[in-house]
Amino acid sequence: MLVKADALAAELAQDPPPALLDVRWRLGGPPGIDSYRQGHLPGAVFADLDRDMAGPPGPAGRHPLPDLAAFQAAMRAAGVSRGRTVVVYDDGDAMSAARGWWTLRYFGHPDVRVLDGGYQAWAGAGLPLSTAAPVPVPGDFTADPGHMPVLDAAGAQAVARAGLLLDARAGERYRGETEPVDPVAGHIPGAVSAPTAGNVNSDGTFKDPAELAARFAGLGVDQAAVSGTPVGAYCGSGVTAAHEVLALALAGIPAALYVGSWSNWVTDPARPVATGGGGPGDATD
Repeated sequence: MLVKADALAAELAQDPPPALLDVRWRLGGPPGIDSYRQGHLPGAVFADLDRDMAGPPGPAGRHPLPDLAAFQAAMRAAGVSRGRTVVVYDDGDAMSAARGWWTLRYFGHPDVRVLDGGYQAWAGAGLPLSTAAPVPVPGDFTADPGHMPVLDAAGAQAVARAGLLLDARAGERYRGETEPVDPVAGHIPGAVSAPTAGNVNSDGTFKDPAELAARFAGLGVDQAAVSGTPVGAYCGSGVTAAHEVLALALAGIPAALYVGSWSNWVTDPARPVATGGGGPGDATD
């Protein structure tokens, strides 16, 4: 699920090379396309998270699942084929790249990897960069939904009650002390605080699987796995929670993504909201 910069450089010299998607994005901007134009991995095609990896914002959340036909068309235009490895990357912490990884996997691509450490790891290794916008040969990827488990609001509430629902946002958002984006602060009752910052090292690379497994064990995930109870993750809009799902997968733990996440949860005033509390994960935010 991950590839290091030096290994990717070797793979890009092969024929055919992996399809490269630049998924740089930041909540509140600046637009990722600006960074892409200033320099990117040679051959990489920019994939807009808001446009290509999600549908238009609305009651389903700020980053709902993209329309199948639109996603398929965008991926084909980017050169994505089912039989060709895809590597996605962002600035370095994999927060948006993980959403690209998850979305491609959800729609059935069998071989998607994240560049560990992203653009910063590649540039830091002295590997070549480009400002040229490639025109890839169109791919033949056929989007087939349902290959990754998902939760809706009712499902997330059920997992919070009977399983383990991880809140991937920073601790202060979980506790309801601040909410910079959505109209209501707090968390889904029963959810456990597990900020995604705890999944990565200081350079943005993922912690090794044993470290991740130990982290999630401290949050109760190992007990959930043993008992067979479901594990899920959510965040503000289903972006950083995809990072949580990837980290869980690296630790060998399957988890479902609540795609609509908090931005969908708060659209119904009848849904309960909790504040305060926390847990072991808060130490990492």
